[in-house]
Amino acid sequence: MAAIKVITYNLNGLRAALSKGFTQWLASADYDVVMIQETKAQKEQVDMSAIEALGYHHYWFSAEKKGYSGVCTLTRILPEKVVYGSNDALFDAEGRTLQLQIADVNFINCYFPSGSSGDARQEMKMVFLQKMISFIEEKRRENPRIVLSGDFNICHRSIDIHDPVGNKNTSGFLPEERAWMEQFFQSGFRDAFRQFNQEPHQYTWWSQRFPSVREQNKGWRIDYNTITDNLSGRLIHSAILPEAKHSDHCPVFMELDL
Repeated sequence: MAAIKVITYNLNGLRAALSKGFTQWLASADYDVVMIQETKAQKEQVDMSAIEALGYHHYWFSAEKKGYSGVCTLTRILPEKVVYGSNDALFDAEGRTLQLQIADVNFINCYFPSGSSGDARQEMKMVFLQKMISFIEEKRRENPRIVLSGDFNICHRSIDIHDPVGNKNTSGFLPEERAWMEQFFQSGFRDAFRQFNQEPHQYTWWSQRFPSVREQNKGWRIDYNTITDNLSGRLIHSAILPEAKHSDHCPVFMELDL
């Protein structure tokens, strides 16, 4: 199998993104695997015929609550195996993880919880992060070659946020969240984007509360393609694609040799 093109993209509502030209953009881009977070829809609510016409199979893991959360993976390569959820009733109810085995790699699409709505959700986010450690360890025992992509809702380092000082006590940049990210990367994963680009001001999300912040590039880098260390030699390229504007996030791209 040749190199494949992969993106992760929080669409903040798949139906809304479709109305903003997402299908046309996808047709022009020629990606092989597209991991979408925050679909905010059930599969039966969305007409996927135009996306199917582009050659994509689509796999969904939606939240039980309609109009909330959910992940979907589009792929032009038939997966050898599909696993819905993480076998955790609380977080599976929110539709947060979806796994596709493609060739010898396990592609995990994950939408991490946000803690920005209050203390209770922040506590739940920290529970999720702790459970992710054991989940990832289990997945690596099953297959040591993993791509874990999605909206992590965490900025890893000061370089990943436009105002690290002003946001030091803000969910998404809390010391304990950043410590988890550091632990995650130290455990044998790599940040695919940072393998090629160490420059500042590289963001994937901009607040919608202030429409000018995207124009001014006052953003956060919270969306990641991550790979196990044993795939680093297969990584060909990675980039952030801020010109795509179907959401308050933008896609993150990587090309991987399978």
